[in-house]
Amino acid sequence: MSMNDYNVYRHFSRNGEARAERELLQTADGRTWSWRETDEASARVARYLTELGVQPGERVSVQVEKSPEALMLYLACLRGGFVFHPLNTAYQPGELEYFLGNAEPAVFVCDPSKAGDSAALAVAAGVRHRFTLDAAGTGTLIDGCRDVSPVFDTVTSAKDDLAALLYSSGTTGVPKGIMLTHGNLLANTRSLVDAWGFTEADRLLHALPVFHVHGLFVAIGCVMLSGASMRWLPTFNAGTVLEFLPECSVMMGVPTYYTRLLADERLTAERCNNVRVFISGSAPLLEETFRDFEQRTGHRILERYGMSETNMNTSNPLHGERKPGTVGPPLPGVEVRIVDDAGSELPAGEIGNLQVRGDNVFVGYWKLPDKTAEDFTDDGWFNTGDKGRIDENGYVAIIGRSKDMVITGGLNVYPKEVELFIDDLPGVKESAIIGVPHPDFGEGVVAVVVADGDDKPSEADIIAAAAAELANFKVPKRVMFVDKLPRNTMAKVQKNVLRDNYRDLFQ
Repeated sequence: MSMNDYNVYRHFSRNGEARAERELLQTADGRTWSWRETDEASARVARYLTELGVQPGERVSVQVEKSPEALMLYLACLRGGFVFHPLNTAYQPGELEYFLGNAEPAVFVCDPSKAGDSAALAVAAGVRHRFTLDAAGTGTLIDGCRDVSPVFDTVTSAKDDLAALLYSSGTTGVPKGIMLTHGNLLANTRSLVDAWGFTEADRLLHALPVFHVHGLFVAIGCVMLSGASMRWLPTFNAGTVLEFLPECSVMMGVPTYYTRLLADERLTAERCNNVRVFISGSAPLLEETFRDFEQRTGHRILERYGMSETNMNTSNPLHGERKPGTVGPPLPGVEVRIVDDAGSELPAGEIGNLQVRGDNVFVGYWKLPDKTAEDFTDDGWFNTGDKGRIDENGYVAIIGRSKDMVITGGLNVYPKEVELFIDDLPGVKESAIIGVPHPDFGEGVVAVVVADGDDKPSEADIIAAAAAELANFKVPKRVMFVDKLPRNTMAKVQKNVLRDNYRDLFQ
């Protein structure tokens, strides 16, 4: 392998060559995939798409349920040099239309149940090839690959060649495409394997979705770069997780997973005997959850901090003090600093704007050079949009999100996108979307609405309308009506006031 080859799969495959017949993953129903079978399955998909004329650098948009075959598709895209574009399975046609139009993929793969609704959107977006893939691993994509050779020469990828395109909605309500390179993914995965002590002896309990950085790049990357294995679960279910936990040495999850486990009396220290580390991310972990989990199991959850644009930036240590309420020091190869609004670095302990720099940081926003320039400093620091502080020992604490993003169940909801939808409904003058504490999801999405005239919609009307058009995690769990929204002297809505007013809504 060339020292200049950054193709992530090439680095994964070194473990496959050494452990060809060893198990890589096992599903809840007992299906197993060895490293050799994984290599051959991903080779078939990569060869099939290449023979159809898909070129390195072209996008492959994917909106499918979690399955081993979905993993093979991701690995095939890495191997072929295609840009993997995962889409949340909850996205509705109106949302999907934007993503396909903006990403301009050569290939679109969706669940068979959505093929009819998606076909016209894909055609309108100029997608050349359309396939289906379901949760059972069947569909036209797999049918097409059945007689294809299981041999494929993984393409050589430069450090800055794109590996993935992820979309993160912005405060303007227009989703932004985040361009992640093979160099980004490889650098971050190497850092995490080292920081979290992954070895071939590990077995990861994988219950995360695979359209998200956490389950896709972090979890799968750590397993495949270290030669470990995983128990592959389609979704998080507390009972199923507790059934397989004794055989696993690592679990990764969002805070909601841990609160749900704590609510189950079967969670005991004995059941966690084989686990060496529980890792949490994608949303803030409450100190109460941290303390309760330690008291019940004897394990101190390791919390880390990342984002779609950077993968992981910081992590509490595997060996050393894990401070509740913090996300730990920067990972090796990552720099973090706190600056004021003028860009001057602040001393330890002071709250300011959090910036990061390193090989993990994305190269820019798809088709948005002006926005890319806006979010980077002249010397290469990325403005995360988060407020934070760094203590005297280098531990980072995330204090708030200057962009008012809501994180519910580990998924990001950008208020402006939902507000624009609600404001367009009959009988609505304006709205504000906020996140307030929720015992299960961490934050619950709440719409605060000002009605327009006497034709006031009901709470049920607004929730139903949102559920029909938006991904389910974006749909408000409650709608509160007010005569007017609180504003400051600059006429900006004071969402901090609204959050205070409704902080106990779900308690």
